Amino acid sequence: MKKSLTTAALAVLTATTLATTATAVSGTVSGDGGNRIAVIRGDGSALVKEGPLSAPWTVEGDSVKQIVVAGDRIGILKGDGSALVKEGGLGTQWTLEGDNVIQLALSGDRIGILKANGDAYVKEGALGAQWTLEGDNVKQLQLSGDRIGIVKANGDTYVKEGALGAQWTLEGDNVKQLALSGSRIGILKANGDAYVKEGALGAQWTVEANGAVQLELSRDRIGVLKGDGSALVKEGPLWAGWTVEGDNIVQLALSGSRIGILKTNGDAYVKEGALGAQWTVEANGVTELALS
Repeated sequence: MKKSLTTAALAVLTATTLATTATAVSGTVSGDGGNRIAVIRGDGSALVKEGPLSAPWTVEGDSVKQIVVAGDRIGILKGDGSALVKEGGLGTQWTLEGDNVIQLALSGDRIGILKANGDAYVKEGALGAQWTLEGDNVKQLQLSGDRIGIVKANGDTYVKEGALGAQWTLEGDNVKQLALSGSRIGILKANGDAYVKEGALGAQWTVEANGAVQLELSRDRIGVLKGDGSALVKEGPLWAGWTVEGDNIVQLALSGSRIGILKTNGDAYVKEGALGAQWTVEANGVTELALS
């Protein structure tokens, strides 16, 4: 990734969904309170650590363009379009989940893949379970608990709850990014307006921010990355006040009491605890950061 890009342009490329299904799509980088941190370095190597912020790194693969960590599962998407998932310890073996994949998603015992032709599939259970086709003309796929969300190529966004074959609910149009966490749904519109709802699929929206290029959810926290490179996080109700977490940021990740940021210079930081906690430098030369 070229350092000559502006902060806002780099943020769009790094942290948000790309515009077409023919190119790689950024997947979920936020988690639900796990203790794993994952990074992709500029050379394509993927590393994961488990436990405290100071834990050592384990190399998980090379030629990686997306990494996802959720519970005791790790997923990587390779440059050749192959998607692999492992379950258990950091050193367990990989299972090939598909090829011609442009985005990978994990949540609980569900795995989702988005194919280069725009078809989205989800499986539930063991790594070798059968796939269910969830939609076509999809540009982003999201999973959280028993919810599945898709953003279509035209910006229409749908979420379903329950079984893989449940019915879809239309959540919005002109959407460029979808975020799911528990009973919360977040959408980032093409104009930079970020909305979040809580509760049923048909609940009312709350406007959270404008001028945003990335929206992240985890439990009762909401985070936005603004076009000027500033990152803000709030905790509690949808109308809570914002805390500025830093500037010159190109990616934001949340998980439980952890917050992660990736700076324009490739340095990745994570903090744990209160919104005002101190940062720990986790790695440099990073192009993607993810939390479980």
